[in-house]
Amino acid sequence: MQKEDEPIFDPGLLEYLGQYVTEHKKAVMEQVLAKRTRHLTVVLEDIFKPHNASAVIRTCDCFGLQDIHVIEKTNQYKVNPYVTRGASQWVDLHKYYREDGTSVDACFDSLREKGYKIYGTSPAASSLSIYELRPDEKLALVFGNEHEGISGEVKSKADGLVHIPMLGFTDSFNISVSASIFLYDLVKKAASMDLEGFHLSESEKNQLRLKWYRGVVKKSEIHEKVYFKNRKESE
Repeated sequence: MQKEDEPIFDPGLLEYLGQYVTEHKKAVMEQVLAKRTRHLTVVLEDIFKPHNASAVIRTCDCFGLQDIHVIEKTNQYKVNPYVTRGASQWVDLHKYYREDGTSVDACFDSLREKGYKIYGTSPAASSLSIYELRPDEKLALVFGNEHEGISGEVKSKADGLVHIPMLGFTDSFNISVSASIFLYDLVKKAASMDLEGFHLSESEKNQLRLKWYRGVVKKSEIHEKVYFKNRKESE
């Protein structure tokens, strides 16, 4: 069943564009789609260094996450293609900037409407250990900037805080390393729990197929015009 906020899917257009996608590329896309998830997502708050955020995007793609959310306050994020290694074309990036300073609220409201429980990553002693965090519900992990971590606003508005126990003198990892550890642990736990609805629905897969076909077919917009013209003439 198609969700209300999803664009109308045209199976004929997917088939039409599919003529211009090699069977090898289609097979790779299907392998990725079979493991894709929106059960877990990552939020980046006001990241100062773009290459760090881009590294997290690459990490998310590698672990099968479809959505990354970026809260922009003083820093505006732009994808670094040399760091993402092409990952940015396969994931969905959602940005939140509000001139009135409500960027965190805008992001969190959107996530909660979709059923996510939000955890801020923080080395605070009172926070939950990564070993105690379970993916039996939809989770959004918030990572702060390189200098200060997550803001006080995020700490107060998140549903909880979580940390990776440190065994050395430093109290935190680089943001991309932290994201990798969290996602490896959560994806592994989710696999062992065999969670219902962890992977994308068929409707979501179809939307992504169409998006990805458009991305790999050269001059896809011209092909689409031809498709709709032919369809109109045949009606």
